[in-house]
Amino acid sequence: MENIRNKVVVITGASSGIGEAIVRKLAAEGAVVALAARRKERLARIAGEIAATGGKATYHEVDVTVEKQVRDMIDEVAANEGRLDVLVGNAGVMSMAPLSETKVREWDNMIDVNIKGILYGIAAAWPVFEKQGHGHFINVSSVAGLKVAAPNGVVYSATKYAVRALTEGIRVESAGKFRATIISPGYIESELMYGSSHAATREAIISAYRKYAIPADTVADAVAYAISQPENASVNEIVLRATAQEF
Repeated sequence: MENIRNKVVVITGASSGIGEAIVRKLAAEGAVVALAARRKERLARIAGEIAATGGKATYHEVDVTVEKQVRDMIDEVAANEGRLDVLVGNAGVMSMAPLSETKVREWDNMIDVNIKGILYGIAAAWPVFEKQGHGHFINVSSVAGLKVAAPNGVVYSATKYAVRALTEGIRVESAGKFRATIISPGYIESELMYGSSHAATREAIISAYRKYAIPADTVADAVAYAISQPENASVNEIVLRATAQEF
């Protein structure tokens, strides 16, 4: 995957799960990775482990729901490295419950992280990509962005449908300039399974993850594949599930 080597890649939600797996995979392939998340100690540990094996990594304490933090981080990385090649919008939360439970605060949080977090990344990276004449947006959606996860995951699905719409919009609007990729995973080993406060739903989700979940490295491999393609080829969508998963 020579096309990954020395590329400067920002990954949000990089402190665990899918984000951490993406970071480690790309660093192993020679990318310069910038880890962004809220949990500074975890980021420092991961970046330190990458550096100890000869990789190049920086870490940035960032809340993707705060536009200024996202913009400042992108600008810092681009200034320090001289460019930004790829932005992986991976940060996300999954708080599932029936609509009838009216968990409005959880709805707001999912909208802020899953949608606004992606938008703030687009707003920060787009001018950088424009100035340098190239760039690649990779956004992590979900199979719940392909099929509504009713009855318990309707709002989560709505946010992931939005991620799909935004990424397809990037592809159309920036055709000839930027690359855009949607990654839609099924059950993947991560902390997402613990995000629901509704007891019955949480129990069902954890049970399903324990039955079906495949390693986060699977998603990392998909991201690496999309980045590794020649610049005149854009892998626009990858859907991946456990072989046994029906949904």
